[in-house]
Amino acid sequence: MSFNSNDARFMARALQLARRGWFTTRSNPRVGCVLVNDINGKLTVIGEGWHQKAGFAHAEVNAMEHAKANGHDVNGATAYVTLEPCSHEGKTPPCAKGLIDAGVSQVICAMTDPNPQVAGRGIQMLRDAGVSVGSGLMEQEAKELNLGFIKRMTSGIPRVVAKTAVSVDGRTAMASGESQWITGPEARAEVQRLRAQSGAVITGSGTVLFDNPSMNVRDKDLVGDPYFEQPYRVIIDSKHQVKPDSEIFKNQGQCWLVSASKRQETFSANVTLYQIAAGEDGFVDLRGLLKLLAEEGINDVLVEAGSELLGAFLQLDLIDELQVFMAPKLLGSAAKPMAKLPFDTMSQAINLELQDVRQIGQDLKLTYQRVS
Repeated sequence: MSFNSNDARFMARALQLARRGWFTTRSNPRVGCVLVNDINGKLTVIGEGWHQKAGFAHAEVNAMEHAKANGHDVNGATAYVTLEPCSHEGKTPPCAKGLIDAGVSQVICAMTDPNPQVAGRGIQMLRDAGVSVGSGLMEQEAKELNLGFIKRMTSGIPRVVAKTAVSVDGRTAMASGESQWITGPEARAEVQRLRAQSGAVITGSGTVLFDNPSMNVRDKDLVGDPYFEQPYRVIIDSKHQVKPDSEIFKNQGQCWLVSASKRQETFSANVTLYQIAAGEDGFVDLRGLLKLLAEEGINDVLVEAGSELLGAFLQLDLIDELQVFMAPKLLGSAAKPMAKLPFDTMSQAINLELQDVRQIGQDLKLTYQRVS
């Protein structure tokens, strides 16, 4: 199927709608839908919707309800959807069947669903019912909305973004462990958004011991959304150093305390203790942890950790994106490096590709991807 400028315009609107669920969809993909019909010879948007939260109505259903609430007949309409309509019965009925029952005549989706339970079946269900279907319009833009969901569905582990704050000389903390604050308030506000768009935030025992952080989302605009939920706070503590009275356990939201061996202490009700088999280094198996998070429906993970844990993630090639917030400070040669990477030769160096650079307050935000 070929697409025209009107198709692109309506799909662009569907993508805008999908972004409204950026901080709330969590385990589900971000999806937008626009319904268009010919009214008196003019293509008119009759309904719009987006997916707000797992377990709630999908974008297509919300768009159809919006159209009907405004007195529009969905019969014969075209649906522009950023993701292939689902074909399986989950927490909600199949959207493909809903579109068929409503009499939609055409569906244009930006991309097929990477979920093995769908993966083309939604499109086939529509076609079998006589609905015209096109796919691939603004596909790359649609994929950018759901990089974590795609990663989890295709690899079995979430997408991992690592965030670190460094000085100009590449240091993250003084030798004593003191690190508050390297970056300015604007950069710290940006980190709030990074946390909010993640299903889980991973940190290590060293960060908890030295900084005693809350590691939750505190931005009033974000937490004020009725669909928002705090990301899981995941603490890796192989040596059982973290205490039950740490600040990270005191706020709303679920916490995972992960060790390589069994613990005896009693923690608050929102803390779940996990024992994950140790890797070759005797510490928690990080890939095993990511698989466990994926099984919980976590699409996106943010790593906020010290040099040792960040170095471990990097050495295991588990970081999809590295976001470096660089402050105009010099911490000196005795301060701690960004990542503990015990390399001896240039051949061991990890090569990164710069994806984006922007100024945030007085700091720079540098976004990198690893070069394969």
